[in-house]
Amino acid sequence: MSTPTHPTITPERTALLAMDFQNGIVPLAPDADALVERVKGAIADVRAAGGTIGYVRVAFTENDWATIPETNKAFTAVAAGKMLHHEDPATQIDERIAPAHGDIVVRKTRYGSASTTDLHQQLTDRGIDTLVLTGISTSGVVLSTLIDAADRDYRIYVLSDGIADPDPKTHQVLVDNVFPSRAHVIDTTELRGLLHSA
Repeated sequence: MSTPTHPTITPERTALLAMDFQNGIVPLAPDADALVERVKGAIADVRAAGGTIGYVRVAFTENDWATIPETNKAFTAVAAGKMLHHEDPATQIDERIAPAHGDIVVRKTRYGSASTTDLHQQLTDRGIDTLVLTGISTSGVVLSTLIDAADRDYRIYVLSDGIADPDPKTHQVLVDNVFPSRAHVIDTTELRGLLHSA
């Protein structure tokens, strides 16, 4: 069986997005510590190659809670419970992969990374046309961000060992059956190879 080939990555036009790797969410991932270490390595690889690193966290102000309509099935519960306040330790990015000077950092109030942030504009301003997605959870931020990014015509890579979901079956269906139609599904070792071949 032939090995699938993936387009070459041009680091200066590429951003790795570390999504929802925050203190209150990381523990929900299966084998969380190993996941964070793999993502830490991928961040280092992309950074060393000259790529951009972006961080996305979900967190709310009092005004954010007040503007969530009752039609939003997922986030009305967040608002009602006054959950994930933007200053709460649970919403801060895991210090093991903390942002560095010059990285993109956005705060979102929905599943996807771009619908409630200026992420797309920041990426556009830097000439980014390729995204490498990592995140928790596969069925939440990763799925939502991937679909939105595909509709915006980004070239997308999903790191199969850089994403996780509390439900392993859902994770596997998405990785095997849904993501490949919109993205190149690779692992962190393949990413390193693509960066070195650039």
